[in-house]
Amino acid sequence: MITLTDTIGFISAAFTTVAFIPQVVRVWKTKSARDVSLGMYALFNTGVALWLCYGLMIQSWPVIAANSITLVLAGAVMVMKLNFDRNK
Repeated sequence: MITLTDTIGFISAAFTTVAFIPQVVRVWKTKSARDVSLGMYALFNTGVALWLCYGLMIQSWPVIAANSITLVLAGAVMVMKLNFDRNK
């Protein structure tokens, strides 16, 4: 049974995860990540990976789902940053 706590967790996770989609789309379309901070994304991805580990350890599906998707999206921005900046 899904509790109110899990429901709130899934909703908040959805909002914070979906927030990365516009950044991914913009960097992909413009093929430019010049204004994206590599240091910020490196630290952020590390933090998200640790949150994912934490979620797995406590078996919290809202934490696992949100951080898995966020890691993919934020990781994509970081990879594009490294790739697009190197090619210019």
